[in-house]
Amino acid sequence: MIESTKNPSVKRVARLKQRPDREETGLALMEGPQVVRELVTHAAETIEELYFTSDGFDRHPDIAKAATEAGIGVEFVTDAVLAAMADTRTPQGVLAVAHQVPVRLRDLFEDGAKLVVVLDEVRDPGNAGTIIRVADAAGADAVILTGSSVDPYNPKVVRATTGSLFHLRITTGVTLAAAADAVREAGLELLAADMHGDPLPSADLSGPTAWMFGNEAHGLSAEARAFAARTVAVPIYGAAESLNLGTAAAVCLYASAFAHRR
Repeated sequence: MIESTKNPSVKRVARLKQRPDREETGLALMEGPQVVRELVTHAAETIEELYFTSDGFDRHPDIAKAATEAGIGVEFVTDAVLAAMADTRTPQGVLAVAHQVPVRLRDLFEDGAKLVVVLDEVRDPGNAGTIIRVADAAGADAVILTGSSVDPYNPKVVRATTGSLFHLRITTGVTLAAAADAVREAGLELLAADMHGDPLPSADLSGPTAWMFGNEAHGLSAEARAFAARTVAVPIYGAAESLNLGTAAAVCLYASAFAHRR
């Protein structure tokens, strides 16, 4: 059992909360029972280290059992040590370190794709994680994060996805121009979600679609919208000033999912 917060392993894991360390090592921090459960189930081969407190091990025997069956060793730590490693104030007894597995843009569409999400300059980790989770729920195939969008392996993004990060193909660090070209070459129509577009209920969404969502505060720039074949808006029927990004994305993605399944 690791009992000291000064242990080199503790410091090394804690540094993964910072993007430069994640980029340098190619590793990421996976925290909380739901995230680690999905990681063990869908991407066990990426796990480098798995840590439990004694209480966490007792509360989540399914994770420990699945890890053992996958040949993953478990390291026990004290509550104080896990707190030093974790990004949250109240960690839930289990934490893993795993290799990042971003997909190259040219490989994103290799098996065909009907629904893709493009996030351009989306900076808020909670929004990005929520949209990845919604994309997974709506049956999307992939998510592309362009420009200076938040790192999908940011611990807050990882937690907000609740494990959906391991169910989708994720590409990051590409330009919007490159993403738009790849989407078109794969036969998908790129739609810009913007409040000044045509109303969503009248939009034809029956074909393969890539939805582009922009920055939380400023939306999509004119330059970004120019890449799209069409601009589509979620109408506001009540007195609300607007919808937040995650909610708007959910409406758009489910509209496409319903259209594809009619």
